Amino acid sequence: MSRWITEEDSGYGPIEEWEVEALLRVMNAEDKKAVAAVEAAIPQVAAFIRALVPRLRAGGRLIYVGAGTSGRLGVLDAAECLPTFGAAPGQVVGLIAGGEAALRGPVEAAEDNTEAAQRDLSALSPTLQDTVVGISASGRTPYVLAAVTWARSQGLLTAAITANPDTPLEKLVQYPIVVLTGPEVLAGSTRLKAGTATKLVLNMISTVAFTQLGRVRQGRMIDLQLVNRKLWLRALRYLEEATGLPRAEAEDLLRRTGSLRAALEQAQNQRS
Repeated sequence: MSRWITEEDSGYGPIEEWEVEALLRVMNAEDKKAVAAVEAAIPQVAAFIRALVPRLRAGGRLIYVGAGTSGRLGVLDAAECLPTFGAAPGQVVGLIAGGEAALRGPVEAAEDNTEAAQRDLSALSPTLQDTVVGISASGRTPYVLAAVTWARSQGLLTAAITANPDTPLEKLVQYPIVVLTGPEVLAGSTRLKAGTATKLVLNMISTVAFTQLGRVRQGRMIDLQLVNRKLWLRALRYLEEATGLPRAEAEDLLRRTGSLRAALEQAQNQRS
C-alpha cells in the first residue's frame, strides 16, 4: 500500500501551545517546501501542457475535477481564464463534488459520490478533444477517481494533480503531476502546503497553455477583458507603451475597437 504522506504527523507536536510568531515561522518554512515540490514536478507539468495545447487549439476544453479544497482551486483557475486570457466561455471548466454549494461550505459525503462524478462530467457532453484533470491531494478521492475513470473510458486525455506517491489517481491517468509536499503542520489539512502546491501547478497549466495559444505578447495579457477601470487602465497603458501613441489617441483607439488585441492590430496596420 502506498504511503499517505499528507496524513502523517509532521513531528511538531502540540502546536496549540506555541507562541504565535514561532508557529508562523514554522508554517512559512513548511510553505517553502511547496515551491520545491512544484519545481521537482516541472517535467511532469511540461509533458502535460505539451499534450494539452493542441487539443485546446482544436477547440477542446480543459476540465478540472475535484472535491473540497482541490475542487475549489480548480473552479478558481477556470473562472480566471476568461478575464485574464479572453478564454471562450466554457473553454476551461471547474467541476466540484457537491456543485456550487460546495464552493462556500462542506457538502456532506459529496466526495464519496461516484455516481455524481460520472453524471456531472457526462452532462458536459465531452468530446475526444477535451481534457480532464483530476485534482486530489490524497490521490484517493472517490468522486475524482470515478470522473477520471469515466473520462479515460471515453477516450479523453486525462491528467492528475496529487500530493501523495503511488496513488490510485496517479495510476489512472496518462499525465500524473505529483507534488510531494509532505506532512502538514496541521496533520491532514491539505488546504495548507498541498493546496498551495496545487494552486501553483494550476497557475502554470493555464498561464503556459494560453501563452502557447497566443494570448500573451511581450509578457502582457492582450486578450484581457475590459470589464472594470483597473483592467481598462492596464490595457491602455500597454497600448501606449507598445505603439507610442499619445494617451488621447490610445484611449480613442481602445474605445473604438473594444479590445486591446484589436487596438494593437489596428495600430500596426496603420503603420504599415
